[in-house]
Amino acid sequence: MNDDVTLPDSLLTFLPCRTPAAWVSEALQHERLLLIDHAQCEKKAASTAMNLMFRYVDHPDLLTSMSQLAREELLHFEQVVKLMRQRNIDYEHIGASRYAEGLRQHMRREEPGRLIDLLIIGAFIEARSCERFAALIPHLDHELARFYRALVKSEGRHFEDYLALAEQYAAAPIEQRVQFFAECERQLIESEDQEFRFHSGVPVHA
Repeated sequence: MNDDVTLPDSLLTFLPCRTPAAWVSEALQHERLLLIDHAQCEKKAASTAMNLMFRYVDHPDLLTSMSQLAREELLHFEQVVKLMRQRNIDYEHIGASRYAEGLRQHMRREEPGRLIDLLIIGAFIEARSCERFAALIPHLDHELARFYRALVKSEGRHFEDYLALAEQYAAAPIEQRVQFFAECERQLIESEDQEFRFHSGVPVHA
């Protein structure tokens, strides 16, 4: 068993809840699904950053931040796929979890609200990913624990980057929207979920 990872207080305060123990237990029984969906999450994170760059070309700070983030996420994708190959796990398509869409369905449609909500949602996805890495690490084999520990260190700042951009481009304080999405996120994490994924909720059979 590996040592716990200490997450920044700012990240733990930002998230509305901790990952349920039932999800951790389920993850340990489904390493194949965990790694495949983790790879997909890294690829989707890079895609999200690129989409923001293409849509908001007149936001120079966003372009710089998202360009850096996309490169880092694609590197992590490559690292996950390499780890999977070493474990004889084939990378294949699996359906997405309800998590990201469950947050995005509440997005405002008009600008600048749409951009602000996208950035806040990105912050929650990044923060939750780090919190889940940390929740898993004490229970993983040495190789996977070491990899996830490195991801916590490198990705721990991403949620703050998203929040900083949201605050920069918002016409008004964002606290109310952050709290709104925090409650949405809590419900997705703490409610029962039909299928296991990296961001899924409580397994229905737990």
